[in-house]
Order: sequence, then structure tokens, then C-alpha cells
Amino acid sequence: MTIASSSPPSRLPAGGAAEARTKPRTHRTEVGDDRGDGRLAAVFIAPAMLGFLVFLLWPTLRGIYLSFTRYNLLTPAEWVGLDNYVRMVNDPIFWDSLWVTVEYVVINIGVQTLAALAMAVLLQRLTRSAMLRGIVLTPYLMSNVVAGLVWLWILDTQLGIGNEIVSALGAGRIPFLADETWAIPTIALINVWRHVGYTALLLFAGLQAIPNDMYEAARVDGASEWRMFWRITMPLLRPVLAVVLIMTVIGSFQVFDTVAVTTAGGPANATNVLQYYIYGSAFGRFQFGYASAMSVALLVVLSAITILQYRLTRAGRTDLG
Repeated sequence: MTIASSSPPSRLPAGGAAEARTKPRTHRTEVGDDRGDGRLAAVFIAPAMLGFLVFLLWPTLRGIYLSFTRYNLLTPAEWVGLDNYVRMVNDPIFWDSLWVTVEYVVINIGVQTLAALAMAVLLQRLTRSAMLRGIVLTPYLMSNVVAGLVWLWILDTQLGIGNEIVSALGAGRIPFLADETWAIPTIALINVWRHVGYTALLLFAGLQAIPNDMYEAARVDGASEWRMFWRITMPLLRPVLAVVLIMTVIGSFQVFDTVAVTTAGGPANATNVLQYYIYGSAFGRFQFGYASAMSVALLVVLSAITILQYRLTRAGRTDLG
């Protein structure tokens, strides 16, 4: 005789069944949302990626290839191996241009960094006026070509208002852009004038991230402004300052337009910076292979300097807890 089981079949509560039915649907919805977000992100990234591939990656690879060839734009490229690099090593004008560029970079970075840091600290401590920050940024809104032309007229030896002021002070007229001694410092200071406001605002943004509690605690302990600057501001500003230095050094090594409109590499190659020499070799003498070799050398130098700066300044670390 078979005895039927009296226990009823197990059933999920109504709420549990509904929850079980909706879980897979929720998972599918989340997966669909993720795919939709991925497609949307790809749409927004695509223009920038296309620009990177067309205007940066491909020209870089093309330039590296041309550096091993003899190419004049009118005939097909002829493979010459390392001949362009051997020529570059033995080219005294290349080394002179590199030295002139280094001189420019040292003056530009030194003066610009100190001036921008002082301006940023003053903006933080004395005023928070948005109008004043806008005034500080105004020269940066002007192109390098326009800035160079304006200062070329101001510093003109015969008619420039700058030389008129210098002459009125009894110092005599100075050929700022026509003298081998004055030319590179003058060009460096012109670019300092244009870029210092932008650099100062970058450092000002870094100063905003430093908590005021640290300054208040230091004042309670009797610390002076000078001591707080060296013990609080500089250590905590280091990551931002490191990134700003990397950006300004790279930009300074690529100086071209200010030189082109003010001195054209003169007088006597005193301002013949490396970028201008590369430009003259490529578009003046149609030696695109040799110009590409110098461009690759500049790329290697900038990469090495950037890596060294990043490691020495510990740009990826912060002292903020």
C-alpha cells in the first residue's frame, strides 16, 4: 500500500517569485545600459582619437621613416640609413642651434617660473578677484606672432617707444633684437610676458587645493609668511609645479614663431633656435630627410628630459594626506 506524501509542494512567496523573475531582467538592463554608455563614450572620443591618429601619430611615424631617407618633396624618398644622423652629429650649426635653444629655455623657464609663482601667491593671499585674474591672463589670449610683432615695434631701435624711454633715462638706445648679446634674452622675456599669466593661474589653482587649516595652525605656532611659504606652500604645491615645469620646458624647446617674426634667426645665427633651423632645412633647402632626423633627435631629447623631470620632482605623488 502506497502512502502519498502529505507535505505540500514547496512554493516561493509571491514577492520572492516576482523578485526572482525581475532579477535577470534587471541584469540584462544593466548590461544594455553599459553597452549604451560605451557606445556614447566612443562617439565622444572618436573626434579626438581621429585627430590624434591623423595629426600626431601618423606624422610622427612618417617623420621617423623620412629621417632614414633623402627626400626633397619632388622625388621619391631614397633610403640612406643613418647618413642623416651622422651628418647631424658632425653639423656645427645643429649644435650651435641646440645651444641657443638651451640658453633660451634656461632664461625663459627660470624667469617665468619665479614670476608666475610670485603672482600666484599674491593672487591667493591678497585678492580673489576674478577680474584681476582675467587681466593677468590677457597677454596669453594674444598669439605668439602678434605678441612678437608688437614687441618688435616697441623695441625698434629708431622708432620704438621702449627705446625712447630707455633713451630718455640716459642709457642710450639698445638694439634689443639686433644685437647678438641681447637677442635671445629679449625673445625669452617677450614669451615670458605672454605666458606668465597662464602659468600663474595654473599654480593658483594648485594653491587652492592646499587646506587653509595648515596656514592657520602655522600662524598659531608663530610661523612667519616666509617660513609658511617654504614649509607648507612649496612642498604641497610640488606636484602641480612639477607638471607646469614639464609643460613649459616642452613648449620652450619648441619656440619658433616669435623668432620667425622678430629676428628670423639673426643676427649671425644668434637666435637660430633648433625649431627654426629644422624649418629652414625642410622648407628653405628642401632637405626633408635631414630635417626629420633633427626632429627625431629633438623628440628623443624632450622625452628624456620629461622622464627625468617626472622622476626627480616626484610629480605623481602628493604630500597631502
